[in-house]
Amino acid sequence: MIASAVFMNNSGIGLTSILLLYRVSREFAEEHFDAAVKIRKKIAETMEKSLTVKSDLIEIEKVRSFLEETLKDLNLSEEAYYLIELSLLEICINIVRYAYPEEKGDISLKIWNQEKEIFFEIRDWGIPFDPREAPEPDIQEMVNQGQTGGLGIFISRQLMNGFEYRREDNQNILI
Repeated sequence: MIASAVFMNNSGIGLTSILLLYRVSREFAEEHFDAAVKIRKKIAETMEKSLTVKSDLIEIEKVRSFLEETLKDLNLSEEAYYLIELSLLEICINIVRYAYPEEKGDISLKIWNQEKEIFFEIRDWGIPFDPREAPEPDIQEMVNQGQTGGLGIFISRQLMNGFEYRREDNQNILI
């Protein structure tokens, strides 16, 4: 509409309007540029966070605190938070118990979101293991034998939307 006024009105009124609009927009942008950069940085900071801990059961509390701190601003329901926490802690506990049979290693956890999805990446440098290939447990048989444990991978697979696994640079990478 302003461009039409410029071409239709040779008195300079349309041109002045455009210059004023440009000046206001430019001044506004300059005044608010720093705030916009800070907001963009804050969004980038909250969009991806990571933590590395030793593969020791005592470190699981650090993972739990990291999850709580990272996920608190995502407005998850209490149930959704609990299911995520349970699944990720089960995976981390399995890494602690089985990935490093000789000595302790590291567990690296990264959390980020894209659009309305939350992604979790867990890395370890332990023995190769693809949890997607773990057989489904016979729960009835486990109950009959009084077996405890052995459900961590099963629980995680049931609670999460899916697993992607790859072995790269001597790392187990689970997303």
